[in-house]
Amino acid sequence: MEDGAADVLGVPYWSRVIELGHDDEGPVVATLVSRRAPAPTRRAVLYVHGFVDYFFQTHLADFYIERGWDFYALDLRKYGRSLRPYQTPNFCRSLTDYYPELDAAARIIRAEDGHDTMLVNAHSTGGLITSLWAHDRRAEGLVDGLFLNSPFFDFNASWVTRRPIAAAVARVGRVRPHRIVPRTLSTVYGQTLHAGQRGEWTYDLAWKPLLGFPVRAGWLAAIREAQQRLRAGLAIPAPVLLACSVRSFRGTQWHEAATLADAVLDVEHMVRWAPGLGPHVTVVRIDGGMHDLTLSGPAVRERVFDEVGRWLGAYVERPVRIDEVSGTAEAV
Repeated sequence: MEDGAADVLGVPYWSRVIELGHDDEGPVVATLVSRRAPAPTRRAVLYVHGFVDYFFQTHLADFYIERGWDFYALDLRKYGRSLRPYQTPNFCRSLTDYYPELDAAARIIRAEDGHDTMLVNAHSTGGLITSLWAHDRRAEGLVDGLFLNSPFFDFNASWVTRRPIAAAVARVGRVRPHRIVPRTLSTVYGQTLHAGQRGEWTYDLAWKPLLGFPVRAGWLAAIREAQQRLRAGLAIPAPVLLACSVRSFRGTQWHEAATLADAVLDVEHMVRWAPGLGPHVTVVRIDGGMHDLTLSGPAVRERVFDEVGRWLGAYVERPVRIDEVSGTAEAV
């Protein structure tokens, strides 16, 4: 088993670069970060981040490691560790562009590293991407459970903006995909998170800037197409946990209420479309949760982890047998 090079987070985190060929901007890569549980295990979790994001949530890894899961996180192409100077940050033309790195990560986790249970834990845009991927790869049995943390199932805007205006922008995106879509930028969410603002978290502002990256028409068209597919109904066979806040915060100026709500998306959209994901969906709403529930205040994220742990124990984790000779834990 080859873990790769030491990650930017330092040991015990390791990273492997996944080569993905070229696109119209040049060579493309993704990065798979990993951390091993103390004892050998056949269970692994794959974390997939959201838009203007990358993996830095080491306390999330701690949660899984303590439950006996090996932890992996994928920085998608043009995000975080995988972003190259010649690339348009976070840009894609279709969410299926991310399937090659998801396929590669699943192959590494299952075939190369020897895991037979794989949970996908995805946040925001990552939740939209992995929902479609889990549906499209359902015949291959790659995903044993899907935990969606505030997934991006619809635009947080009025109906006019979400439907006719978004449709018009999508048409532009097919012709001029790199055209920047004018929008009012807000730093409210970033202020709730970053330790240099009003939050408790330290992360790289070059990879996750407070004002985000420009939204491109081609990216918006890709999101809209994916959301239309999802809202038409999916058939994910694995159990799904969708967790989100109880409320959304809609202000553009800082207010303490932003620390107790989703300041990015409309949580009612998530709840509305959850039943169409598949036959086995659990919805949990967290009072006081922020957009990334795992970055909420200490008491709130403790509840998040309690809920995830309860769901894992009920629907994903299989009984474990300890080999008396090797001491290896194996699922049965």
